[in-house]
Amino acid sequence: MCLAIPGKILEIFDSAGLRMARVEFGGIARDACLELVPEAAVGDYIVVHVGFAISKVNREEAERSYALLDEMGQLDELQAPLIEEEKTRKR
Repeated sequence: MCLAIPGKILEIFDSAGLRMARVEFGGIARDACLELVPEAAVGDYIVVHVGFAISKVNREEAERSYALLDEMGQLDELQAPLIEEEKTRKR
């Protein structure tokens, strides 16, 4: 099952003309596309689904949602290494 997961934007960068962000999900960082949420800024909390930020949320809502997903055991995919992402991340 694919779930949307809340995370905090650590940095914003350009990748092949796309506005991207490094997003932290409970201590794990992944890249996400910000094209659908152009108002997002560093420090904001966003909801990410299959690599795309789909909305902004406040910190309290992000923390509550993340804790619930963790309790349900739905965050295991965050632990999986992303080999391609690490190769392309070197800029």
